[in-house]
Amino acid sequence: MNLKDKNFPELKNDRLLRAALGKEVDKVPVWVMRQAGRYLPEFQEVRAKHDFFTVCRTPELACEVTLQPLRRYKHLDASIIFSDILVIPQALGMTVEMHAGVGPVFPKPLNDPSEINQLQEEGAVSRLLYVGDAINLTRHKIDGQVPLIGFTGAPFTLMGYMIEGGGSKTMSKTKEWLEKYPKDVHNLLSLLTRVIIDYLVMQVASGAQLLQVFESSADHLTRDQFAEVSATYLKNIRDGVRNKLDEKKLQQVPMTLFAKGAGHSLDIQAQFGYETLGLDWTVDPKKAREIVGENITLQGNLDPQDLYKTPEEIKKLTINMVQKFGKHRYIANLGHGITPQTPLESMTAFTEAVHEAL
Repeated sequence: MNLKDKNFPELKNDRLLRAALGKEVDKVPVWVMRQAGRYLPEFQEVRAKHDFFTVCRTPELACEVTLQPLRRYKHLDASIIFSDILVIPQALGMTVEMHAGVGPVFPKPLNDPSEINQLQEEGAVSRLLYVGDAINLTRHKIDGQVPLIGFTGAPFTLMGYMIEGGGSKTMSKTKEWLEKYPKDVHNLLSLLTRVIIDYLVMQVASGAQLLQVFESSADHLTRDQFAEVSATYLKNIRDGVRNKLDEKKLQQVPMTLFAKGAGHSLDIQAQFGYETLGLDWTVDPKKAREIVGENITLQGNLDPQDLYKTPEEIKKLTINMVQKFGKHRYIANLGHGITPQTPLESMTAFTEAVHEAL
């Protein structure tokens, strides 16, 4: 499958891609994690009629909610396909339900390592083709306005959900597995890595122009643990995607790693080959730049809670943040996903301030 055969509309705003590749930009590009989400009334309207995973699995609905923030916020420089990191465990045969007020729930999590053998790796990506269909449709409907980002959860983060049965503040069961069953843990992480590589390549074949890998649970790991159960797999994903894109004669796309809470391991992350590293709000931009050097783009990192302040305060904080990062090799974003009660005008203030800052 070659992108040239797809006749996608020509890209009009390539700021995001230029920044990711270290090229000059006229303005700092900006987008927001979870920008298609619950803070938008138009998203709530869609969700009132459809279950969360139905929206993910229905390309027309996923496309619609992906485009919603672009209609409202003219300063956004990217879109990210509406999906969820937990579609991978679903494709492996696990049931995942979205419970109101709770979040994702696995009625039957992995209770012991013998259950790893029941995961259906064979054909997993073929069960995720609806994501590719949503990406393809969105590339046409977006009409070249901004690039479209594809994404995945990282192996350790996905494994945590699969063992804990949902989100966890302590990850105690997962940490018990790390101690008791190290070999099985690495087998599971390797399985997830193989599926993730094929999943990301399928997204590029469908039209994704940049890929982001979310290691959202890295804040549960020490530096040593990150090196042991996350680092190798994150590097393997970057290398594996690059190699498979070459094999399939598909265009290479820039990749971003966002390891939330792993500011202690930026020097390790800088060795993986990702064009961009995402930072959470606890990381100082200048220190991050000193650690990773000049040849990696940084993304982030306003605290999502700052968007509950007045528009004037948001603008001041945002301009200060952008000036710390500077214009070269920088993509403005939050330090994690936007939260559901965020006032609509806060997004306006944030995105406008980024473009005005430098």
